[in-house]
Formats: sequence, C-alpha cells, structure tokens
Amino acid sequence: MTRHYADGSVEALAWEDVVEVRVEGDADADVLYTLLDRDGQGCVVPRSATDASFLTRLRYLPDFDLDRLASAVATAREGYTVVWRSPDPPAPLPDLEYD
Repeated sequence: MTRHYADGSVEALAWEDVVEVRVEGDADADVLYTLLDRDGQGCVVPRSATDASFLTRLRYLPDFDLDRLASAVATAREGYTVVWRSPDPPAPLPDLEYD
C-alpha cells in the first residue's frame, strides 16, 4: 500500500506487515482507513481514494470482517475504531530496568 501526497511525501506499508486496521472520520470529512505495522507506523488512505481491489485485499487479512468495517464506516466519528487486529500480534517488549 502506497500513498503519495501533494507535497511529494510518500507513506508505504507492505500488506504482510499490517497488524491493525482503523476507521476514522466525521460528518464533515472523508472517512479514513489507517493501516498500521508492528512499530505503529502506517499508511492513511481516504475512503474516496479506495477501489474494489483495496477492499478485496482487506478481505485477505485473517478473519477480517467486512460487516464490522461497513458498520465502522457508517458510524465514523472523531477518534477511531479498530476494525481488525492481527490474530498473531507481536510479542510485547520487555520492561527495561535502569540503574
């Protein structure tokens, strides 16, 4: 997934690195899909920039629920709704002790 901005910057995320999908937006703006990797880095995709292939690709995420996605889009508001998380999340980082 790659998004090119008008200022020349680019966000990119490989589909196999996606561990979370969020939906956010409000009545005055486009709904946004945010795809995140294990490090919290991601790619923001406006709904207006998606096509059938984007939704098809989401369906290949393990146990992805299109009904949950549709419900989140229909009720998008400020803040975000997590519509999918990887069933195989990354291991938590160990607590570090400082002397």
